[in-house]
Amino acid sequence: MHQPAQSSLASDKMHTFHYATVIAMRLLSFLLLSVFSLAAFAAEPVPEKLEPLPPPPVFDAGPDTGQPEDEPPVTITRTADPIVEEFRVGGKLYMIKVTPKVGPPYYLIDDRGDGKFVRQESLDSGFRPPRWVIKKF
Repeated sequence: MHQPAQSSLASDKMHTFHYATVIAMRLLSFLLLSVFSLAAFAAEPVPEKLEPLPPPPVFDAGPDTGQPEDEPPVTITRTADPIVEEFRVGGKLYMIKVTPKVGPPYYLIDDRGDGKFVRQESLDSGFRPPRWVIKKF
């Protein structure tokens, strides 16, 4: 019967030690936060004579060409048999859509930009990563 009393005594000592450790950690964290907040308030004061910021520049959208910038110019040529639509970016031809009188339309696409066109039956076949021109040097 002596063993349960000893384990209870050891448990009480551990509980007291744990409680003292928790109190010490809380006190230490409170003191550290107090010191850091005092350091923040002790920073240099704001100067009295501040100049206001200049107004932002006026936004000029430029001349309105009637066509949004995100859409490429399209040239549509109607002849007796097929309708040919040419898509250009920066004046460079990159895609041609041919719509015959009979049958589905097909596309001629310049994937590499070298002027060699490849026929595709639709635009959704194959994966092509975007190759947008952000800036030319």
